[in-house]
Amino acid sequence: MKIILGSASPARATLLHNAGITFDVLVSGVDEDALLDQHSHLPPAEIVTKLAEAKAQAVAESVKTPAFVIAADSMFHFEGMLLGKPLDVAIARERLNKMQGKFGELVTGHAVINTVTGVCHSAAGAAVVQFTEMNELEIEAYLATGEPLNVAGNFTLDGLGAAFINHVSGDPAAVVGLS
Repeated sequence: MKIILGSASPARATLLHNAGITFDVLVSGVDEDALLDQHSHLPPAEIVTKLAEAKAQAVAESVKTPAFVIAADSMFHFEGMLLGKPLDVAIARERLNKMQGKFGELVTGHAVINTVTGVCHSAAGAAVVQFTEMNELEIEAYLATGEPLNVAGNFTLDGLGAAFINHVSGDPAAVVGLS
């Protein structure tokens, strides 16, 4: 059966590719903000799992051939807030300044749907991340790369952001975006 990644994430595509999996990409177009509002009362792991399930379902409904659809969603739980991608550089800068030397939890929800049976399996993976101290020049240089604007929590473990992470406890692949 065909495998379809329901995500535009280059990191997720790289993880599948490195695992030797052949797949197609089809992005869901799910309104994440509306779903976040709807499920905001749930714990972080349940929220990201609901988002992953919605993305997988949307892609599965558009697929006409037998396939396994894999979808995921990641968010960063930090100081009681669930953070996705920052909307702009100012928000990313503010977050990076607050995260210095502190811990947060990167939570990734996963969903796989078999388009033949309609059965969906989902779960969440997580890792606690500790950040290093960053000076103003480092923050500005990192922001200038554009990387923090394209990822949940403003950082990546598989990119330039790894230089600012002291320690990861838990599932490192969940931080990258697909356990």
